[in-house]
Amino acid sequence: MKTLLDKPQASASPKETSKVLPFLRENSCEGTAALLSYLESATNQRFPILTDTSLEPSLFQGNIENFIGMSQIPTGVIGPLQVHGTSANGNYHIPLATTEGALVASYHRGSKACLLAGGITAICLQEGVQRSPVFKFENIKDLSLFVSWFLAEKENFQEIVRCTSRFARLTDTRVQIEGNHLTISFEYFTADAAGQNMVTICTEAICRFIIDSCPIKPSHWFIEGNSSGDKKATAAAFNHVRGKKVTAEITLPAKIVSEVLKTSAELMDRYWRTSTMGVIQSGAIGAQGHYANGLAALFLATGQDVACVAEAATGITRMELNKDGSLYAAVTLPNLIVGTIGGGTKLPTQRECLEMMDCYGEGNSIKYAEIAAALVLAGELSIAAALSAGQFTQAHQKFGRKKSLQNGN
Repeated sequence: MKTLLDKPQASASPKETSKVLPFLRENSCEGTAALLSYLESATNQRFPILTDTSLEPSLFQGNIENFIGMSQIPTGVIGPLQVHGTSANGNYHIPLATTEGALVASYHRGSKACLLAGGITAICLQEGVQRSPVFKFENIKDLSLFVSWFLAEKENFQEIVRCTSRFARLTDTRVQIEGNHLTISFEYFTADAAGQNMVTICTEAICRFIIDSCPIKPSHWFIEGNSSGDKKATAAAFNHVRGKKVTAEITLPAKIVSEVLKTSAELMDRYWRTSTMGVIQSGAIGAQGHYANGLAALFLATGQDVACVAEAATGITRMELNKDGSLYAAVTLPNLIVGTIGGGTKLPTQRECLEMMDCYGEGNSIKYAEIAAALVLAGELSIAAALSAGQFTQAHQKFGRKKSLQNGN
């Protein structure tokens, strides 16, 4: 029997090295081989599974630097998830990439209940992506003169955007003044791309025009003043939109709640009102159960910017008991930064997962957003059912723990 006093056996330790990990501007077979040679020497380790891929490193140019291999994430599927939307109409099988046991089972149960109830209604309400540069002036007087000039230049800004991007359109500008600091939020329509790079490039072009043309020069400026909400949860989410704002709803008959979700509409209503008080007291932005679970798994599978879950998982869930014993449930997500072109969507497995949902390529981003909202609603229903009926722990014990191959425990 081992005790705390037993000394661990010595293991190989990384070599001391003064060399710096090389940085490769372009991915190539030769460059990847050089990186792996360096790593094996520096760490005294080999990486046979990480490096086991037949895909050419050049395929990932623009998606990753210093490519060395593939981190494989298990991918499951749920469905069909039935959605009735402005763009999404039909039954969809949804790929979810995750290492969390019970997640796929939970979302699959929620989608089954929604299918039997006739499907989820989902609507994309607004679209817009922002970049918010900040300008500093010597004083408020100079700032005011600058704003007067700025407000008369909107047509020029729109023309600059048209010349910079095939897809972007400048739809709005908002100014915020704090002392001698001026923040300008440029809002864009980005078509079927998530759009963060697109709006950054367009805003840079506008700012260069401003600096060259304005009669009152700022003392300095930054392309982003950290107020656009990029990759963070903010209270501004509920006043505007970032990406796509989508809402989804369903009414579940009492029989489906009982037979599929193994609880009652009354218990789910009671639990959700109680949990909403809890989330308010915790100081969270929004009130929801676990949007991040479904969105992160969907984003990984379909090539979205996974860090955008930080803002996309901000939203509101509502559940109400109806007089006939059925349950009304709705979700609203104001910050769905998603796309069906560009970024990671063109990578092989990500493209296949998008095609599984009939969402790859141009003309499909609204469909994708409506499906994502429906997915989130299915997940909210399932977790609320589990918690209201006391099934939550058992579900994770059943699906979320590895069983011993020897004794089944």
